[in-house]
Formats: sequence, C-alpha cells, structure tokens
Amino acid sequence: MSANTYLSSSNQEKKHPGIFITLEGPDGAGKTTQLRIISKELDAINCQHIITRDPGGTAAGKQIRRILLNSNFPLSTTAELLLYQADRAQNVSEIIRPALEKGLIVFCDRYIDSTIAYQGYGRGLCLKTIETLNKISTGGLKPSLTLLFDLDSEAGLSRLHPGNYDRLEREALDFHKKVRDGYLTLAKNEPERFCIIDASAPLTNVQSAFRKALNERLSINLPDV
Repeated sequence: MSANTYLSSSNQEKKHPGIFITLEGPDGAGKTTQLRIISKELDAINCQHIITRDPGGTAAGKQIRRILLNSNFPLSTTAELLLYQADRAQNVSEIIRPALEKGLIVFCDRYIDSTIAYQGYGRGLCLKTIETLNKISTGGLKPSLTLLFDLDSEAGLSRLHPGNYDRLEREALDFHKKVRDGYLTLAKNEPERFCIIDASAPLTNVQSAFRKALNERLSINLPDV
C-alpha cells in the first residue's frame, strides 16, 4: 500500500452512535476542574459517559505523558509533535472509538486542537503537517463539540503553582500568547464546532456556561447552579 493510499483510507471519518466532546484551553483555564464537577452531575442523572485525556488516557499514554511534560527530558519540537500523535493514536484506538461505538458520551481533556495551538501556533511548526498527522493518528475522528475555555495568558499562568510548572508551562509568556491566539483562530474558523467559554468569569458562571452547552448539545437537563 502506498503512502498516499494509506492516508486516503485512514482519514475517512467513521460515524458512531456516541457523542464526542473535547475540552480545550490555555494553561490555567480550569477546564479539568470543570469537567470533574460536570462528570459527577452526569453520574447523578445516570448519563453514561467516560473521560479520557490527551496525552495520558491509556497505560502507554501515561508513559508518553511523563516524557512530554517532564522538564528534565529535552525534546526537539519534531519529537514532541510525534509523541503527542503516538499518544493520540493509542487513545483513539483503545478508548475513544470503542466507547463511541457503545453509544457513550466521550469527553477528552485536550485533543487535536491542542497540537495545532501548542505545536503549530506556539512552536511554529507547519500547520499542514500537523493537520496530516492529526488525521493519521485519529483516522479522521473529530469531535462534534469543542468547548474552548478561554483565558488571558498572564491570568492563566498566575493560577498555576510555579514550583509545579511542567515543561510546556515553563515556556515564555509570548509562547502562551501565541497558543491562545491559535485557539481563538481555530474557534473563529469552525464556529459550528466550537463553543467559547469565558474562563475568567467566576466559577459558578463558568459552570453555568458549561452546563448550557451540554444541555443544548446532549438534550439533557443538568440543573444550573
């Protein structure tokens, strides 16, 4: 099989009965905390769902995540990019697609848009190359809804404990500003998929916006706070 044939066949998006939702945002936006809160509420109304993360959603992915985020492991930008793709390929194959085929709601904490924002806009790597790799690693699987928790870069970094900064969080402020600009560009280009949530708002306001987006997309009735 030629490379072109492989790319053509692997990039055909498959339809599944489940619903795939991703959460994105710059460092410190609080999306992971918000997802934990919502997950408990979905459990309370017996709404079947799973949560995974990118990177680190599988056993293999946990090992890749340790390498990617450990500041003691210097990585070239190309090595970094390919490690994210390897993690994602395993996550889609092992966790995401099987859950969608069972009709579950799948939440993924970061996905393909993170690579575009961080490695593309932040690192300056070729966006076309990243797009191709994203399609290979996911088999063309894209989320039906992406919640972008948007926050000013300075504010986001100020929420993090400096002593616990991972390798990406240690990058200069200019890098983080480019990442945020990348996210906003992606949201502007795909308004039908993205829902922007103001992560600088009070916690209860952010929760309300998250609930509203899920209620509308999933046709459920999570109570407001």
